[in-house]
Amino acid sequence: MDLRERVGKALKQAMKDKDQSRLATLRLINAAIKDQEIAQRGTEDATPLGDADIMAILAKMTKQRNESVRAYEEGGRLDLAERERAEIKVIEEFLPRQLDEAEIAEAIDRAIADVGASSIRDMGKIMGKLKERHAGQMDFGAVGGQVKARLG
Repeated sequence: MDLRERVGKALKQAMKDKDQSRLATLRLINAAIKDQEIAQRGTEDATPLGDADIMAILAKMTKQRNESVRAYEEGGRLDLAERERAEIKVIEEFLPRQLDEAEIAEAIDRAIADVGASSIRDMGKIMGKLKERHAGQMDFGAVGGQVKARLG
């Protein structure tokens, strides 16, 4: 079952269970997927979104919500921060398991070895390799700094 089907199935189940907060989040996921498809219609590569594309959308949604949680906590709006955390939990159900620090370090080392990187100029190749192998499993913004530190 592909990711789109899993989201659809979860949406129907949330409707049956009358779980309003879960239902709202699943509808947001569906809307984000449809928005991306609509945006691609006018382009040359107007193919249906695959699992990797949907994972990228979900990862972006998770990142946005994590930023919102930080902002709400700094502003003293813990109720809103808690709601964002609940949305993150629902979204993460559809993402692969996040790698821990040791696994990320190992993945970086393996990508550097596979690419044969020797300087900071090879960073793009390394990041490409990591995104290819570990889409949705790590925060590539944070990983970029770790790759720079290893190469620098």
